[in-house]
Amino acid sequence: MTNKTFYLTTPIFYPNAKPHLGHAYVTVLCDILARYHRLAGDKTYFLTGSDENAQTVARGAEKAGQDVRAFTDSLVGEFKTLFAKLEISYDQFIRTSDERVHWPGAVALWKKMVEAGDIYKKEYEGLYCIGHEAFITEKDLVDGKCPDHGTTPERTKEENYFFKLSKYTLLIKQKIESSELEIVPQTRKKEILALLGEGLQDISFSRPKSKVPIGIPVPGDDTQVMYVWCDALSNYITALGYGRDDALYQEFWPGVHVLGKDILRFHAAIWPGMLLSAGLPLPKKLLVHAMILSGGKKMSKTLGNVIDPQELLAEYGADALRYFLARHISPFEDGDITREHFKEAYNADLANGLGNLASRIMQLTQMHLSAPAVLEWKPLPKEFTDAMERFEINKAAEYVWGRISALDHKITETAPFKVIKEDAEKGKVIITELVVELAFIDQMLEPILPQTSKKIIEAIMANKKPKNLFPRKE
Repeated sequence: MTNKTFYLTTPIFYPNAKPHLGHAYVTVLCDILARYHRLAGDKTYFLTGSDENAQTVARGAEKAGQDVRAFTDSLVGEFKTLFAKLEISYDQFIRTSDERVHWPGAVALWKKMVEAGDIYKKEYEGLYCIGHEAFITEKDLVDGKCPDHGTTPERTKEENYFFKLSKYTLLIKQKIESSELEIVPQTRKKEILALLGEGLQDISFSRPKSKVPIGIPVPGDDTQVMYVWCDALSNYITALGYGRDDALYQEFWPGVHVLGKDILRFHAAIWPGMLLSAGLPLPKKLLVHAMILSGGKKMSKTLGNVIDPQELLAEYGADALRYFLARHISPFEDGDITREHFKEAYNADLANGLGNLASRIMQLTQMHLSAPAVLEWKPLPKEFTDAMERFEINKAAEYVWGRISALDHKITETAPFKVIKEDAEKGKVIITELVVELAFIDQMLEPILPQTSKKIIEAIMANKKPKNLFPRKE
């Protein structure tokens, strides 16, 4: 057991539409890591939230014919409902519209960058992608459109405040090369180093309030609002009290950011530049996950391959979805999910696998042991902890299911249901060994399948067969 601190964040999500499977994936990924670190004895703080001071959100509200606050409240409620169903154990859900929690820290960070001489004002003309909430260059386009959103960016000319990001190119590069700012996996580290090799450009850091009516006013100039960088990215420290009561900030920062590969540049170039300007520590690590595909293609309504996490939760339950995302989706390579593959994995690995195993063992104990087996805490296996520490959650899950399979084979080999009839004491010893191993597996299941883990340990302590954990789907 340790007494380290562990701070973990998801990216904050735009509440401009209902949450999708990608939101579920990154949040489950983080929850498994947070639960693992708590299990390891680390003092853990897990943050998620919503990025609400965005043009996409304002346009979504306008399209829905709603006030922005009512619109975001409704969609933030959708995210919180999904996370509750998925058993997400976050410590805080930050909203960038929160003037008490978020705004003071964002303002304090802006002022630090002003003091460093890194904020200036100039007129700018460029291509603006609403989906990214960012200016992009001609070379970023494919056939004149944003490759991520398939939309044509708007040509915009306006006077904004800028941040001298170019000033920090070499220093950011050194921090990443030395792994002071560690980027996992290596492919993403190489990708950002190649970008830094080309040199970073200064970036627009505000928008006219006339064009973006929501957001944090620029200190000393209420005709402008802070652009996404100082506003959204600063959530990672404002949530900890930076700029107000910074006790949590002092205890937990720096931490680990988990993010998608599509927002790597923002987190590995712009955010470090801001922190260096303000004289603040850089994050410890960036865990950059890949994308979830369906049938080998990006999910889209046009292709008809969109899978709603709420549908899977309604049919299979939270732990089934958590299981699939943990074991069958690699954090570092694009993963694939179809309804057919999901059902197949559920029946094979949960209904016929873990659920059947727990039922068989606990039926034996209920019938033949007069009291619950005596359990002793054992350290988690190195194969499991090493995979978790490397963020290879799929390999950690693979190891657990290897233990489940081995325990299933042990039942077949030892045939306790036969032995107990011929030699009661010998049979009880075998059954006790099976229960002890099931309890040990259950320790490793807790971060991945919290509901199921709780049901299994309760059954063991009560010396009773649990109710059907995973009913088979026909």
